[in-house]
Amino acid sequence: MSYLLRSDPFSQIHPEPQSLDEFDHFDLLPDSLLLLIFEKVADVKDLGRCCIVSRRFHSLVPFVENVLVRVDCVISDDDSSVEDRRFSLNSASILDPSGVSGSFSALFRLVFAPIFKPFQVLGQLLGPKRSLSGGEIAGEIDQGTITHHSPTQVLQNFSEIRFLRIELPTGELGIEDGILLKWRADFGSTLDNCMILGASSVVTKSNSVENSIEEDNGNIPESFYTNGGLKLRVVWTISSLIAASARHYLLQQIITEHKTLDRLVLSDADGQGILSMNREQLEELRVTPLSASSASKRTLVPALNMRLWYAPQLDLPDGTVLKGATLVAIRPSESKKEVCDASWLSDAFEEPFGTAAKLLFKRRTYCLEMNSF
Repeated sequence: MSYLLRSDPFSQIHPEPQSLDEFDHFDLLPDSLLLLIFEKVADVKDLGRCCIVSRRFHSLVPFVENVLVRVDCVISDDDSSVEDRRFSLNSASILDPSGVSGSFSALFRLVFAPIFKPFQVLGQLLGPKRSLSGGEIAGEIDQGTITHHSPTQVLQNFSEIRFLRIELPTGELGIEDGILLKWRADFGSTLDNCMILGASSVVTKSNSVENSIEEDNGNIPESFYTNGGLKLRVVWTISSLIAASARHYLLQQIITEHKTLDRLVLSDADGQGILSMNREQLEELRVTPLSASSASKRTLVPALNMRLWYAPQLDLPDGTVLKGATLVAIRPSESKKEVCDASWLSDAFEEPFGTAAKLLFKRRTYCLEMNSF
């Protein structure tokens, strides 16, 4: 008996491929890859927008490990009028994923008022919720259709943050145009170290006027003490330390609630100051409560040892000229670490100011001390 095999045009081994419009290509990506994409996004506002795309995105965003919160606006304590709110920001937060409707209404406003009261207004930006009367309830301020949230609220549903960056809209220190003032501080439960770089003016070689300056032999000239130069540097130092300690004080709740943090950086859009904490310093704050200043809402600054370097004029390789360039390195008096440790002095500032710090570090050093305040 013989059999004849013929192909059946109506039966196929492989089904017809689906139309490209019938399935979502993102469904083919594993969760781990989507999380890597969200890590690159980082900005909490954009992550909030991702939350409303799909249920899957909404369930994954809370596990992002790298988060950036940009604070564009502040709300003043007196809250006298809408016109007083000079800045306005839209930011997004992550809602509780238990509600489906919530996943499609995850956009919130994150608003902060102008820092016209240095250091004190920061308490509203980063502090916990507070009970208020009228239209302001539990830390939320409702103005028509706008709801304002603090960074603490915005971050409350992120469960795996390892690197958190918070950026304020401006630096706290009101300095005159042309003056350079930058600081960087590391904190644990108290100040670990601080670097301050300042200059009375910053010009370029093409625009600078060749003025006769005193002979620079590496020593601080006598005029530095008589024309108010030293007094000005002391003001810069104290102001920078107050700004750093105020920022540190207001991070307590965020640090307590996010135990997965490996690093936290609080900076400002002006590039004026940077507060940084690594994993060991974060854990130290959780274990050892900070000592608060009795005068204001900031961390108590301990007694300090300081080293100061000064140059009447500092010419940088890129053509920048710093007049009255000053570098101050600070550590607590009780610290066993050397104040003049080049390992942390050399990379404290971005270029060209990192080079300025290295050049100043080679000059003669002057020792100062400061009591706790």
